[in-house]
Amino acid sequence: MAVLTKARSAAVPAAPVKVRTRDGWWAAFFLAPQVAALLAFLLAPLVIAVALAFVQWDGLTEIRWAGLGNFAAQLTSPEFLRAVWNTVKLGLITVPVGLGLAVAIAVGLNSLKGRAANVYRVVYFTPVVTSSVAVALIWQVILASDENGVLNTSLKRWLGVTGPDWLGDPGWVIVAVAIVTIWSSLGLNVVIFLAGLQTIPPQLLEAARIDGAGPWRAFRSVTLPLLSPTVFFSTVVAVISSFQAFDQIYVLVNPEHNEGARTIVYEVWRLGFKEFELGMSSAAALILLVLTLLATLAQFAAQKRLVHYDT
Repeated sequence: MAVLTKARSAAVPAAPVKVRTRDGWWAAFFLAPQVAALLAFLLAPLVIAVALAFVQWDGLTEIRWAGLGNFAAQLTSPEFLRAVWNTVKLGLITVPVGLGLAVAIAVGLNSLKGRAANVYRVVYFTPVVTSSVAVALIWQVILASDENGVLNTSLKRWLGVTGPDWLGDPGWVIVAVAIVTIWSSLGLNVVIFLAGLQTIPPQLLEAARIDGAGPWRAFRSVTLPLLSPTVFFSTVVAVISSFQAFDQIYVLVNPEHNEGARTIVYEVWRLGFKEFELGMSSAAALILLVLTLLATLAQFAAQKRLVHYDT
């Protein structure tokens, strides 16, 4: 009888959960600020930018339909193509070098224990919470080409080498910007990689040592594959950040007088806020969006072969 009763009770479907109207109103009340901010600062500007990309307008005169003319003008513009190449060069330097240094430092810090480890983490993370404008102003002094330049003075004194004009030479300015970018973002990447390293089971590394693997072999065969999800995440973020480079470049170098420092975001700003060509600026911004999406999709396609999620 008890079994029959249990079977009958199990056959009875559970009553649907009823949501009280008052709870729904409270949920809408607390979600409203976030939804409003999303609409006002993300979706609305995106819709406006898409609309402006197909017209010619300076903000004051009559709006004229341009169709795909703005996109064609940007894709054939020497200034915009140079900005695209400068942005790509910046990413090719900052992403592999910055992440490689971060992995090496994180592996070293992971072996430290106690107060020393915390001190080093604070030291490396300090540039991340420092204003980008302050960082650029400090590096202006370090990279100056005159007798006040710290880096060139040190190269001359210790190595007898005359340093280049880091901030004036179009061939060196992207290297200078890359140095500052790597330095300012290194601490964040180190912390991320430290978190990834601490999720690796120590038993696997111990087993590799017992099998005769040295430090490099253990890192290459055990640590790096298990760290690959973290590397993938940091790579995606670093690539997107390199495409968005603007503030430090604008303060560190004057791109108006140095074509080697002009990036895509600078071209978007110049067209919109200096030339008042809102259609051209919006078209350049949408091209930047498409390039960022393509780069991100390419990385997600590569993760199937390079990223290992199983331990």
